[in-house]
Amino acid sequence: MSDFKKLQVWQKAHALALHAHRVAMGIRRSHDLALRSQIIRAAMSIPANIVEGRRQESEKEFARFLRIALNSGCELEYHLIVARDIGVISESDSASLLREVIEVRKMIHGLLKKLPQTARMKAPS
Repeated sequence: MSDFKKLQVWQKAHALALHAHRVAMGIRRSHDLALRSQIIRAAMSIPANIVEGRRQESEKEFARFLRIALNSGCELEYHLIVARDIGVISESDSASLLREVIEVRKMIHGLLKKLPQTARMKAPS
């Protein structure tokens, strides 16, 4: 598979991860450090799964990693909502990051739709 750095979705996801990291590092209260860690972990997971998926041998495996990246995006969205609602990140940081998360998830969905139907199908459980 081709170079992941050429994927616009990876570029946006990477920028999101950096932005989320910067905002999360502002969370200082000791009892909120687990939330800070979760925000960073979920944000970094999105581009990391795009990278890992791009290195797979098949488009079906790539699609599987894209779905994992989508799940991390949903997780990040929730953590950002919690962080905003308990007052550890600002409304403006929250709004900006949530817009980025939604944009990246839409891009991942779009990339998944470009893959052949057989690649998009989940394996039976």
